[in-house]
Amino acid sequence: MTWQADVLGFAAGLLIAVFTTPVGVSGAVFLLPVQLTVLGMPSPAITPTNLLYNVVATPGALARYRTNGQLYGPLTRLLICGTLPGVVVGAVIRVFAVPGDQVFRLLVAVLLLPLGLWLCARTLRPPRRLALRAPSPLLVFLLALAVGVVGGIYGIGGGSILGPFLAGLGMSLAQVAPAALASTFLTSIVGAAAYAVLSLSAPGDVAPDWSLGLMCGLGGLIGGYLGARLQPRLPETALRLLLGTLAIALALVYLGQSLT
Repeated sequence: MTWQADVLGFAAGLLIAVFTTPVGVSGAVFLLPVQLTVLGMPSPAITPTNLLYNVVATPGALARYRTNGQLYGPLTRLLICGTLPGVVVGAVIRVFAVPGDQVFRLLVAVLLLPLGLWLCARTLRPPRRLALRAPSPLLVFLLALAVGVVGGIYGIGGGSILGPFLAGLGMSLAQVAPAALASTFLTSIVGAAAYAVLSLSAPGDVAPDWSLGLMCGLGGLIGGYLGARLQPRLPETALRLLLGTLAIALALVYLGQSLT
């Protein structure tokens, strides 16, 4: 990768993190298409590069949430217990079962399209009765485990799915955002380490692009801190609709590319 790609990655990481951090998303789910389409990152190296972004980017937001006293709690521990083992399984699946770009683009589309539609629907017509009942710990754990597997394949750490899902079930973003980001941070460390180990024996581009991942992460570090700082001042409904619409648009693009 050239220095121009690193600069572009830094700018993309910063801008994306500013808007995604307030809803508990590191931004990796939206940074990945930039790396795949604009920067031409090879597969499966793009996944650990995205995980590296999470490792570098999320501490800024976590530091801000910790200052506000929002970081620690049972939800954080529950999400971490589920996503950590899941991301290792996802890394193995990604390297040995779905290493090609064609299948990977289809997986991106299948993941983002229902997530975007669901997020927009929940935002426009929020459930009134379900919001009064928090999801059970078992449901949250199983969801975190499944999301960890998907996150290991996709390189998102899992918070980008857990955050919108739990918020849609009625949990407040003040509770969900720090827990989802903490889960993303720790899961990404484990996932990146798993890919590093797999790269020792697996063929192809498995190791992350360290330069690009670090530059994207530095941008996300700054953007994440700013996003967490701005969370109380940003309109939550508009942010959710923006994330949902962007997810739908990206899914349609990748669906078209995977079918051509």
